[in-house]
Amino acid sequence: MSPSDFLDKLMGRTSGYDARIRPNFKGPPVNVTCNIFINSFGSVTETTMDYRVNVFLRQQWNDPRLAYREYPDDSLDLDPSMLDSIWKPDLFFANEKGANFHEVTTDNKLLRIFKNGNVLYSIRLTLILSCPMDLKNFPMDIQTCTMQLESFGYTMNDLIFEWLEEQEAVQVAEGLTLPQFILKDEKDLGYCTKYYNTGKFTCIEVKFHLERQMGYYLIQMYIPSLLIVILSWVSFWINMDAAPARVGLGITTVLTMTTQSAGSRASLPKVSYVKAIDIWMAVCLLFVFAALLEYATVNFISRQHKEFMRLRRRQRRQRMGLSSGTASLESLRQLSGRHSGEHTYATLSQLSSSREEELVRESRCYLRGYGLGHCLQPKDGAGEGPSIYSPPPAGMLLQEGESLRRCYSDRAKRIDTISRAVFPFTFLIFNILYWVIYKVLRSEDIHSVP
Repeated sequence: MSPSDFLDKLMGRTSGYDARIRPNFKGPPVNVTCNIFINSFGSVTETTMDYRVNVFLRQQWNDPRLAYREYPDDSLDLDPSMLDSIWKPDLFFANEKGANFHEVTTDNKLLRIFKNGNVLYSIRLTLILSCPMDLKNFPMDIQTCTMQLESFGYTMNDLIFEWLEEQEAVQVAEGLTLPQFILKDEKDLGYCTKYYNTGKFTCIEVKFHLERQMGYYLIQMYIPSLLIVILSWVSFWINMDAAPARVGLGITTVLTMTTQSAGSRASLPKVSYVKAIDIWMAVCLLFVFAALLEYATVNFISRQHKEFMRLRRRQRRQRMGLSSGTASLESLRQLSGRHSGEHTYATLSQLSSSREEELVRESRCYLRGYGLGHCLQPKDGAGEGPSIYSPPPAGMLLQEGESLRRCYSDRAKRIDTISRAVFPFTFLIFNILYWVIYKVLRSEDIHSVP
């Protein structure tokens, strides 16, 4: 048989071959063996949860109607235009979001027919396949992306898909690399038979395991945020009187950390759960904000001596008024009769004494509330009764003010000193817990999942 005679037979000109009827019609189902060669793998996108792959899809089945003996060659490579003249499986990708054929410089299709009627059909495709991702451990996650091959119209009574031998079912081009992921050598082959109202349809699948590399995120996210947190601790060594420097440093680190946190979420979907990168950014933002609040506390405490001095001046003015009232009362008692003014003098004297005691008690309680009651000593005769009050010398007032200022300044400096150790130590504990949980414990859990 000449090649032209064989083509005439194939085209149905000399035989009853009908491309609309499957092989073994009304008989056993057609077994179609599939294998895939991955030419490129990439564009794994978290926002849309899909990936792009370029593959050679190969299908092989037996069609007894195409068997030949007259032609001497064991196989015939035919033009792709002959594909419309033979029966082909109605394979489609169940999780496909977009696909296209390749036609440059010609249709990237291969049709080969063997003597025993076996048919090899190979086609080059570029696919965009959906890949639902669990981003709880991002960016230390391992994603599993599937590719499902399914029959659209033939039930399992007519057509069954099978994988080629496990070693050759899915092949990867040598030197294939991904920007952010490592494509694991282990590829799980399985069956995903679908049950619809129209029947049971054959389906096979392959699972690709992608392990994310952290290099990009270490350089762009983790290390810069770590340095920003350390930079915020510099304010603990700056003099507390340098308010512009410390406030400017605190606000700058908070705003920078906020921008950094927003940038880490820009390329991620708006999921409802918390990711590992979210925890890191939130804690770093909390640390820089706490450093700013620490200076607000230090500044507030260092200025409290002015409030207490104002309270002391008000108390002295009131006590001087009470002393003047007592002196006037004494004069009134001497001018009036001893018996007529005695009761009035005693009453006013008791009121004056109780008012003075109340002022002194208020001052002591106010001081003790801040833990600085020891800074004021009873030097002005607070407990000597309603005697005539004489204002203390100016030198004593200055000494008292300086003592108060020193007490509050020492306490504010003590807060800075404690913060220099507490903040780094707390952040170190957080780092240990964070990396142990996400890089060791969670990673072991992911690898142990079958």
